[in-house]
Amino acid sequence: MSAATRSLAVACVQLRAHERERFADRWPAMLERIAEATRAGAELVVVPEGTVPNYVIGEFRPEIKMLARAAEDILAISKQANSTIVIGGARYRDDGALLNSAWVVTPAGIAGYADKCFLWHFDRKWFAAADVLEPIDTPVGRLGVLICADGRIPTIGSTLIDRGAEVLVMPTAWVTSGRDPALLENLQADLFVNVRARENRVPLVAANKVGVEYGSVAYCGKSAIVDANGAFVARASERAEETIHGRITIGSPPARERAEVHVSSGPALPSSLRVAITPQTAGVERTQLDRYAALADAGLVLGPEGTRAFGEIGVVRGDALWNPALLVAARLGGTRLFVWHADGDRALVTQLARVRASELRAYVVVFDAGADRAFAVDPDGVVICGTFDDFRLAAFSFDRARTDAWTIAPFTNVADGLRLVDRLAVARV
Repeated sequence: MSAATRSLAVACVQLRAHERERFADRWPAMLERIAEATRAGAELVVVPEGTVPNYVIGEFRPEIKMLARAAEDILAISKQANSTIVIGGARYRDDGALLNSAWVVTPAGIAGYADKCFLWHFDRKWFAAADVLEPIDTPVGRLGVLICADGRIPTIGSTLIDRGAEVLVMPTAWVTSGRDPALLENLQADLFVNVRARENRVPLVAANKVGVEYGSVAYCGKSAIVDANGAFVARASERAEETIHGRITIGSPPARERAEVHVSSGPALPSSLRVAITPQTAGVERTQLDRYAALADAGLVLGPEGTRAFGEIGVVRGDALWNPALLVAARLGGTRLFVWHADGDRALVTQLARVRASELRAYVVVFDAGADRAFAVDPDGVVICGTFDDFRLAAFSFDRARTDAWTIAPFTNVADGLRLVDRLAVARV
């Protein structure tokens, strides 16, 4: 370990969800869980979004005195253990607006607040959005704190790192649809956390809930400690109230490598288009595959050598897809389909392609040189086709309308989220 880096003991306190009417009764037990984490040696403890008083606020406006008393309780634990605690709680801005916030509590007091930027669905019914995005200095390091859906917007995390954060910290309330009761799925928990850490080259610590709130919001657990390479250090279960511990190495992340997106020229992609993909380069076999693609009504064949048939196609190579700002700028500039020439760990390549397609609401076609494979991902982050073994030509249907479908939950527009950082940058003091 270099002099510029240091080891940090961290803990995520995964709590069972509670309704606001039960907060007072549940609070002593929650405080004890937090104190236990500090007694076990955690220098940084992360507690879920909406712990104080709960997540589904509804028409209920938390009492200022109650919020203040809860903060005093957390401060007492922080002082006794000499630990830094990041806990999700409501707070009032000076103008009276209620914010979905993370309180960053140190032995010296509250070091700062991080407010949710990208409000999700009914968040906006009672919360106002953040107007500042800044890391927070604490005794354990400079924390880049983001809350739940903020993790879906790649430039929120990368902006915090570019402004000096050494680690990403996420109080969250990841929910699940219950599509598969045996497997509580959530894209952020299952894919995004690893990519957010790896793309920024810093650890990420996320604390979630389990259980159900008001019979209508189900949480998926999976609190996670992730290292700077995107690997899990520790991960909680989907259904149990538990605390996970781990050690991470923090310090100044390396500078981002220079990279470019090369956007093709030509006519815009049509409303629908059958696209064939192949890892095969030019040659006799490729000529035959092109012929078969035409027989299968493919209007575009994509291979490793590229194409100039249509515009709105962005080509990236190597590590370029790991640069969040680079891809966001290209997507907002009109790119609807990204072609990535990748060469790396197969599982990580697939994971990153799925995350980028989902967060950018775009199609991603990957030519994985190491696996001699081509595959395509749709705007929902689903792998929709791919080659393997002797299967050298796969195809999918490009649907332009799906790349215009920016709303992923009621009143939750990803394009607005991707533009959010520019507004927050102006608000920086």
